[in-house]
Amino acid sequence: MNICVVGTGYVGLVTGTCFAEFGLHVTCVDNDEQKIALLQQGISPIFEPGLEEMVKRNLREGRLVFTTEIAKAVEKSLVIFIAVGTPPKKDGSVDMTYIDEVARKIGENLNGYKVIATKSTVPVGTGERIRKVIEQCRGKKINFDIVSNPEFLREGSAIEDFMRPNRVVIGASSDQAVAILKDLYSPLYLIETPFIITNIETAEMIKYASNAFLATKVSFINEIANICEKVGADVNVVAKGMGLDQRIGSKFLHAGPGYGGSCFPKDTLGIAKIAEKHGYRFEIVHSVMKVNERQKERMFAKVKEALGNLKGKSIAVLGLSFKPNTDDMREAPSLKIISSLQKEGAKIKAYDPKAMEAAQKIFRKIEYGKDPYDAAKGSDALLIITEWNQFRNLDLKRLRKLMKSPVFLDFRNIYDPVKMREAGFKYIAVGR
Repeated sequence: MNICVVGTGYVGLVTGTCFAEFGLHVTCVDNDEQKIALLQQGISPIFEPGLEEMVKRNLREGRLVFTTEIAKAVEKSLVIFIAVGTPPKKDGSVDMTYIDEVARKIGENLNGYKVIATKSTVPVGTGERIRKVIEQCRGKKINFDIVSNPEFLREGSAIEDFMRPNRVVIGASSDQAVAILKDLYSPLYLIETPFIITNIETAEMIKYASNAFLATKVSFINEIANICEKVGADVNVVAKGMGLDQRIGSKFLHAGPGYGGSCFPKDTLGIAKIAEKHGYRFEIVHSVMKVNERQKERMFAKVKEALGNLKGKSIAVLGLSFKPNTDDMREAPSLKIISSLQKEGAKIKAYDPKAMEAAQKIFRKIEYGKDPYDAAKGSDALLIITEWNQFRNLDLKRLRKLMKSPVFLDFRNIYDPVKMREAGFKYIAVGR
C-alpha cells in the first residue's frame, strides 16, 4: 500500500518512517527544500533517539521517499496523512493556515478514492472543515473519506510510542476508511494494541483531553510541592504514596520547574479556546496554565533567595531542552528562568547534551560549556533544569572544587538532600 505523509516535522517524520518500518511504501512531503535535501541524504533535521538510523535503513531499502512535489505523492497514495504544524495565534486559538493549504492541494490533485487522515492536533470540527475545502477544490466528484487519527508521541520516546502504543484512535464515519486504517496498523494487532473506533469529533477531542489532563497532573504536583516546602513534607515521598494508588498512577507526578514542549502549552490553551468558542470556561485548565507559569517564576525566586543580588553573579545551568532526549526548546522552562536571571544581571554558562545549537539561536549573550564541569567552573550557583541522565551521577567532589560558591539548585529533585549537604553543598530542591 502506498501512503503519503504531508509535513516532515516531528510528528510527520516519525509517522512516515515508522510506517515504512511496517513495510509500507511511504512518501513524505514538505515544502522546505533544505529539509527535504537533508532527509534524502538520510540526515534527520530533528534529534530523536533511533530515528536517523531508521530513516537511513528505509531509504536504503526503498520504502521511504522524500519530496517537495505534493501532487505526485497525492495521486499515487491511497492514504494521505496531514501532519503539518498547527501553531497558536496571539489569542491562543489554533492557526489553521497550513491545514487549509494542504487540504486545497489534496483537493486539486484528487484522482481517485482517498482516505485523508489528520495526525496534526486540531480543534474539534477540523475534519468537517477539511472535507469542505477538498470538496470546493476537487475538479470532479471523486469520493474520499476523512479520518481523525491523533498522535500520542512523546519526544525522546517517539519510536517506541509508535511501535508499541498504548492505544490507536481512529475517528471516521466510513466503515471503509476504518478498515483501511486498521490495515495500516495491522502489525499492532500482534501485540494486542487497543483500538478506539469512534466519530471524528470524539477522536479530535481525545487528543486535547489527554494532554490537558497530563498537564493538570504536572501542575497539581507542583502545587503540592509548594505546600510541602511550607509544612516540612517531602514531595517525592508524597508523589510515591499517591502514585501507588492505581486510580491515580505515578506518571507525571514529578515536581519541577513546570511543563514545556510543543504539546502541553499549546493544547491546554487550545482546549480552553475550544470551550470558550462554545460559551464555556474551562476553569481547571485555566488554573493549570496559571500554575505552570507561576512555577517558572518560583524557580527564579529560589535562585534570587539563595544568592541575593544577582548582578555579576555567575550561574551554571545544566539542561536547556524542555525534557531529556530531545533538542526541543519550545516553551522550555529554561527560557523564562534564564531570561529572568539575565534581567537581574546574572552571567549564564550553560550545558545541554543536545539543545545548545537550538539555544544559541535564542540566547545570544550566554556562554556554553563543553561539559557540565566546564559550565560549573567558577560559578556562584549551579541549576539543574532538565533531568538528562548525564546529570544524575555528577562527580560532586570535582564540582565542589570547581565552583566559586557551593550553591546547588536541583529543580528536578535528582539528588539526595542529605548526601548533598554532607558533600558540602547548600542544596535547594523543589518541594523537599
